Amino acid sequence: MLPLAHRRIVITRSRHQASELAARVEALGGTAILIPTIELVPPESYAGLDAAIGEVEGFDWVVFTSANAVKVFVERRNHLGAGLEPARVAVIGGATARVARDAGLRVDLVPEVAVAEALAVEMLLVVGAGAKVLLVRAAVGRDYLVSALREADVEVTIAEAYRTVAPEASVTTLRKIFGDAGQYPDAITFTSSSTAGNLRRLLEAAGVELPREVVRGSIGPITSGTLRELGWGVDLEAREATFASLAEGLAEYFSVSEISSRRP
Repeated sequence: MLPLAHRRIVITRSRHQASELAARVEALGGTAILIPTIELVPPESYAGLDAAIGEVEGFDWVVFTSANAVKVFVERRNHLGAGLEPARVAVIGGATARVARDAGLRVDLVPEVAVAEALAVEMLLVVGAGAKVLLVRAAVGRDYLVSALREADVEVTIAEAYRTVAPEASVTTLRKIFGDAGQYPDAITFTSSSTAGNLRRLLEAAGVELPREVVRGSIGPITSGTLRELGWGVDLEAREATFASLAEGLAEYFSVSEISSRRP
């Protein structure tokens, strides 16, 4: 029997980006339930990003914090007809690196651990005071990398590529699935701090809570930290910040639980 057989797993990633994790859950025998808690929408204005793209050769490094940031950067560059290439590129996460390479960008730096803290350490080994860095990210993001670089007298320009909002359409589904103990899923996955924070807001709008018996699965340490700050705790964290690792973590968790439940 497959390790996630008869297990219902909620995926909170945006609907148009949930397919890979859903496919991996289903390949392990689980049932994926898509309840997006984030939706990606354009920034208030592309003016800042467009201006940065037009001047990209003036930056020593361009940093992408997510695959979404890469995609929007490339889309806007193509829209503007700009053929300029970044001098050097740094990204957070293997998935972001793959998207960047697929888009034809040369990736020079990928920290082993997919968090801003690790990227800051590695970047400070290769950039010096006065260097110019373009950071392409969501409108609201963690400021750790920005602060670390600026403290080293690196000039950082932030370009907003997209915003994340909470889809109100998910409120009804959340009320149905968490308002009746008979409908509780076995686990819920979180692939970013935004998915966790927005779930809290959507649950409040639905008038329900996240039941303790629903297993919490996190893609990495930053997301896990957010879950703990929200008071939800973390039952499992992916060994690597990938959908494959998160799905495998769920499979391992439930396999161990199944074995434990059979012991006399």
